[in-house]
Amino acid sequence: MTTALSRLLADARRNHATLDTLPPQHIPVDAVAAYAIQHEILDACGARIAGWKIGAKSESGPIQGAPLPDLDLHADGARLSREVFAPLGLELEIAFRFGRRFDASTAPYSEAEVMAGIGSFGATIEIVASRYAGWPAVDKLAQLADLQNHGALIVGEFTPYREDFPFVAPSLHFSFDGRDVVQTTPANPAGDPRRLLTWLVNHATSRGIAVTPEMVVTAGSYTGMFFPQTAGTASGRIEGLTPVNLTLY
Repeated sequence: MTTALSRLLADARRNHATLDTLPPQHIPVDAVAAYAIQHEILDACGARIAGWKIGAKSESGPIQGAPLPDLDLHADGARLSREVFAPLGLELEIAFRFGRRFDASTAPYSEAEVMAGIGSFGATIEIVASRYAGWPAVDKLAQLADLQNHGALIVGEFTPYREDFPFVAPSLHFSFDGRDVVQTTPANPAGDPRRLLTWLVNHATSRGIAVTPEMVVTAGSYTGMFFPQTAGTASGRIEGLTPVNLTLY
């Protein structure tokens, strides 16, 4: 099954295009409809789920997420064309992989089960992009349907999970061509990003989707969003993790 919006968004992703207008009747009626459209987009693009992005705007606020197409995940040091993304924002994040598989289930997994299942973590750079020409002045549910404004994810080397890592306020540096681009005190608006993981596991498994050790779960920006105006190299360094780099040309 596909909807009009999922077809439009899938075509826009394939063609690196943006939608000038969004008819009101195409806007998802609720979050359930928006999440369904996300998966319709992946099906239409022939993509598999290689990971997830999750986030919240406050330490106690509601959590949202989106599946990440395998076509959009890249290794450290990737070189990507700026022309593919409009707009183009960069965020430095921490991502997780689980050391076990969470199978599809009608019963929710507990927070203790999910926390015990974390296997490794690493630094990522997310490219934020939109298929809507009017972004960010676009209906929030329409943005959620558009894979929550996902463009691409550059995945650094992962390291074994450490429970004592300072997830709330890690020491970090994010630069573009050597210039510091962090405008505020580094912090994830969700607080400790691990609090998002139980939601993600139950969000996926309740929909019949297993969460596997191969999947990368990136959990929100520590740096806000930086919009590069030229080609160059973004370098993210989070103390205790392997650096991650992206070159835009």
